[in-house]
Amino acid sequence: MTKLKIIPALLILFFSVTGHAQKTTRPQAFRGAEATLTEYKALYILNQSDDKKIRGIIRNINNALADPRLKGKLQVELVAFGDGVEMYRKTAHYDTLLTALQNKGVILAQCENTVRERHISKEELWPFVSYVPSGNGEIIIRQYQGWAIVHP
Repeated sequence: MTKLKIIPALLILFFSVTGHAQKTTRPQAFRGAEATLTEYKALYILNQSDDKKIRGIIRNINNALADPRLKGKLQVELVAFGDGVEMYRKTAHYDTLLTALQNKGVILAQCENTVRERHISKEELWPFVSYVPSGNGEIIIRQYQGWAIVHP
């Protein structure tokens, strides 16, 4: 047999064997990471005023709190700065969603720099909002404390 006839025959044999092996081998089902720690901490960051973004971050937090692996193990803080302050304004009507988060133990924090720089009165924001000196400072400190930083 010539080399030209052997190479195609070997290729056919190789692909038929590897194709058959792929069909009969089943990968193990992936179940995601296992939550082996007793406590997890996550800082969610909001610096946008877009309604879709605000509702999305609230939904993300609720999903994390409902994750069966994290049930009873997760501490969450939501910090707003820059345009994110709009989420905490009384005129924005997110109070029902935010109080539901707070009732689940979520810390709702607002950057005081944003409030001061934009001349926003704290009376314009919901009374259940807590304040941090700076949003960036909160991110830096929480990062070094081992918190997961989530900016969806």
